[in-house]
Amino acid sequence: MTSKEHSEFQNSRTQRIKGFGDDAPFQAASAQWRNLSLERQYVYNFSWLGRPIIQFPQDIQATQELIWDVKPDLIIETGIAHGGSLILSASLLALLDLCEGKDPSGGHRKVIGVDIDIRDHNRKAIEAHPMSRRIEMIQGSAIAPEIVAKVQAAAAGFGRVLVFLDSMHSHEHVLNELRAYGPMVSVGSYCVVFDTVIEDMPAGHFSDRPWDVGDNPKTAVHAWLREQPNFEIDAARHDQLMISVNPDGFLKRTS
Repeated sequence: MTSKEHSEFQNSRTQRIKGFGDDAPFQAASAQWRNLSLERQYVYNFSWLGRPIIQFPQDIQATQELIWDVKPDLIIETGIAHGGSLILSASLLALLDLCEGKDPSGGHRKVIGVDIDIRDHNRKAIEAHPMSRRIEMIQGSAIAPEIVAKVQAAAAGFGRVLVFLDSMHSHEHVLNELRAYGPMVSVGSYCVVFDTVIEDMPAGHFSDRPWDVGDNPKTAVHAWLREQPNFEIDAARHDQLMISVNPDGFLKRTS
């Protein structure tokens, strides 16, 4: 493919994605499938390099594209669960090193994972994984001042920082996470807020959880953006996917 052909391909894709944002029938069909799949716990069906990853395949693909575009030195993740997302991030950082001619078995790039309760069997499985050398796990509430300070200290010296927020999904918790970790994101990089889709689901869908329509990550995102002028929603990231748990959750730092 020539440079002109590549440019034409990219422009065509950009326009197609832009059109998806205004395509009401496609959006409605995507939302219907998304809701049915979430009711059936479809997102629990997948693994990354042997560890369960509770995400749509589309969001996994979005993570790959985002990491390639940003080329972060450090990824900070809140919420660990089975560790699949940590392994995904670590493996993509290893690929970045490989593509840059660096040793993929080590390297400067790393992932910091924070969780209030790292189950012993999950910790052992993550530590036994070949990607574990790039992963540091911190146990504690992601919004506790001492945990935020510990992450800040661990992040010192890294240039490009990318943040994924995927722990407790209540409005107050996510808003406090955004206030704590948003400033750690480097200019041009992203803070990705997971499970903003809760706002778009039928009320009461999460009857056994302390979040619902009106009290969730998306409401926190919009509240935070009103007080934070240095970030904006990258709508094209979601419009590209159409099926995602992160609508309005791809936040790019612009200054």
